[in-house]
Amino acid sequence: MKKLLIICGMLFSTITFAHAQVGKMMGTPEERATKMTTQLTEKLALTADQQTKVKTILLDQNTQMTKAREDAGEDRKAMRTKMMSMMQESNTKINAVLTDDQKKAFAAYQEERKAAMANRMGGRGNN
Repeated sequence: MKKLLIICGMLFSTITFAHAQVGKMMGTPEERATKMTTQLTEKLALTADQQTKVKTILLDQNTQMTKAREDAGEDRKAMRTKMMSMMQESNTKINAVLTDDQKKAFAAYQEERKAAMANRMGGRGNN
């Protein structure tokens, strides 16, 4: 009986630790927005004003996505559809902030990310 309790305790702590690691990998909405704004600044040479606007858009998107993940439960397909819609809306808002040259670079950046995601997923989910 004592061994069973020890095994259960170890299993519980392992699962808890693994779950905490996944949360840390994703980061908070603020951290994700800051990281993405930095990446876009490097790729698109954003001005300080553009950086502020883009970060606000991305923070809003990441906050909504975090809430959508929590609300979705087991319905992954509905969550994915909702998130794709949010990303499209955010991309439209970001495009409105950019110059014509930056819009071209942003479109190229999105294609790079799409290709990288397809490579990571091994072609799955690429509709």
